[in-house]
Amino acid sequence: MTEAIVDLAVAHPMVKFQRQVESLVKKSKMVQPTDPIWKIAFLFGDDWAHWKQELEEFEFSTQDPIQELLAVQSWEED
Repeated sequence: MTEAIVDLAVAHPMVKFQRQVESLVKKSKMVQPTDPIWKIAFLFGDDWAHWKQELEEFEFSTQDPIQELLAVQSWEED
């Protein structure tokens, strides 16, 4: 049991953000995968400045389509 706990990795904060955006696309239908990332800014309110900075660190632009954000497999930083 102890081994299983030690092997768990802490997920990158962008994983949680990506899941939230995916939920907005799939469940709420508020945005489409082809919409630009800036459309989700209104939905994240005061937290948007933080997430925009995170996205820019991964070389995303607010003009990129949401589907590019959802396609990321790993959020490891270089």
